[in-house]
Amino acid sequence: MEIDSLTALVLAIPAIPLSLYTCWSDLRGMRIPNGTVLLLAGAFVVLGPFLMPFETYLWRLAQLGVMLVLGILANAGGLVGAGDAKFVAAAAPYIAAGDLRFVLALFTANLLAAFATHRLAKHSGLRRLAPDWESWSRGRDFPMGLALGGTLSLYLLLGIFLGG
Repeated sequence: MEIDSLTALVLAIPAIPLSLYTCWSDLRGMRIPNGTVLLLAGAFVVLGPFLMPFETYLWRLAQLGVMLVLGILANAGGLVGAGDAKFVAAAAPYIAAGDLRFVLALFTANLLAAFATHRLAKHSGLRRLAPDWESWSRGRDFPMGLALGGTLSLYLLLGIFLGG
């Protein structure tokens, strides 16, 4: 992995709790709050200059901008929800450019696992633990924040132990 272990550790401190809150919020209400996304982006903006060379930091911020534009376009085309697009943009600078292929594979596996787990829980007795969650009753809709937040958390955890 290209991400440095110390960088992953420091970024994980704010990112993992915010990612877990994103998972829970999307499961509960099928929405990712703007405040959570702003805190995620803000944590990188504040911590990034202390963790990496300034040029790398600027490229990572550019990743945020590119993903925000792509997310807005995908949302306008009805491909993703607005909260999902904003979360991806806010999470983008946390990902080292050299780890992109790895993160895409991690996201794919995590998405399949999250979808299967959500659908199994939805149709099992586990549903009684949180009977009022909106994600249970949204038909074919899926709380993508579960997969997105899980992917960022797993990436940073793996970066702590396997990073360069």
